[in-house]
Amino acid sequence: MASQREFSLSEASALFKIKYEKLSENVYNSANVLLGRCKKSYNFTGKQLSIAVPQSFSGGVGSGSLPKANTAIYSDAQITAKKMYAVVEIDRETIKAAMSDEGAFVRATKEVVKKGVESFMRNLSRALFNDGSGKLGTSEEVSNGTARDLLAADSDGHIIVPIAGMKEADFEERDLVDVIVSASATTGPGTTISGVEIIAVDPDNETITLNKDKVVLGNFEDGSSNPKAAEIYMQNSKDKDPEGLKGVLDASSGSKYNIPVKRRWKAHQKAAGGSAISSDLLNEMMLKVEKACGKSPNLIVTSYKQYEKILNLLEDQKRYEVKTRAGLKSKSGADLSFSGVEFMSSSGPVGIFPERFVEDDRVYFLNDNHIHIYHRPDFGWFDDDGTVFLRKSLTDAYEARYGGYLNCYINPCFHGVLTGLST
Repeated sequence: MASQREFSLSEASALFKIKYEKLSENVYNSANVLLGRCKKSYNFTGKQLSIAVPQSFSGGVGSGSLPKANTAIYSDAQITAKKMYAVVEIDRETIKAAMSDEGAFVRATKEVVKKGVESFMRNLSRALFNDGSGKLGTSEEVSNGTARDLLAADSDGHIIVPIAGMKEADFEERDLVDVIVSASATTGPGTTISGVEIIAVDPDNETITLNKDKVVLGNFEDGSSNPKAAEIYMQNSKDKDPEGLKGVLDASSGSKYNIPVKRRWKAHQKAAGGSAISSDLLNEMMLKVEKACGKSPNLIVTSYKQYEKILNLLEDQKRYEVKTRAGLKSKSGADLSFSGVEFMSSSGPVGIFPERFVEDDRVYFLNDNHIHIYHRPDFGWFDDDGTVFLRKSLTDAYEARYGGYLNCYINPCFHGVLTGLST
């Protein structure tokens, strides 16, 4: 009996893209509620995209007689393409063993593909709720004599580093990070140590453990063994992330997208000063955003800590209905299955959803019609060389690359941010 023909690497690559493009899209839209709801396009060409943004309305209005016309003022928002990638490795033996059977091939590659896209979306979600800096956190600058020392070593000599205000979702075991050493440190002051592996993440104690092969205690200490702060960044990402909510909506000066921050180019910001979340605060923010831009937020996103408080608040009031999906649909019309609570605000009903990349003390009031992710047309699985699968040098494995060029455009006028809530 003749043996079954083994299909070629290019055929396998074509099958790969057919089978996994829809899977990749579904993972993209299910990473978090904001990624599922915001607008997306794939027509970003060149390194920059310009969008004309009105900064005033025409003055040609009046009563009693025909008014004199005036010209509306526009500014060009400049959106610069950012590079974001995920790379997955597939054992060559696994691929070769499955290349005579389509079903076997799909089964052999599905899980690693899914994990690769999930990793990409985790990183994009992190960036979407951050400030564009790529910074994950800063080591705590405390005295060695306090109850909580800055540094310690585990049984293998790896460095345990407490992170100030640690956001658990920003850190993952096996992630590679860059450490920027304090200028006053004993070892390598002011330098960047690249590609340090995170060995362990301890959210209860708010610490990460870094591989001893690249960092030493002296990287975090001055000459008197007093701890100095060091900044931790996602590898190769310092100041290279896409624009994110925190950077755009927290801005009160300077410029965003090359437009000066001012009345019609600024989010409504409120510092709670340690106050507890309340229905009055929720209503106040909803109304003030509507007052500023003429449109109400249609989505509230907050931390799990504040979401828990909101659930208790609404339960006590016994007049708000908790819904599994809160009636959300993606821009393509597909149902989104995120758990949320519907809040009947002064501006009408709005869904409130928790997100693990949001700081514990803040709430975002968003209009997802004014959050847009622009991608280059070739965004997705790379096949520039005629195949998705590229041989890894000096290893018996292939790798596949996902991602490309994109950036997030957020018109700040249509959103609000509440910070400094009690936790």
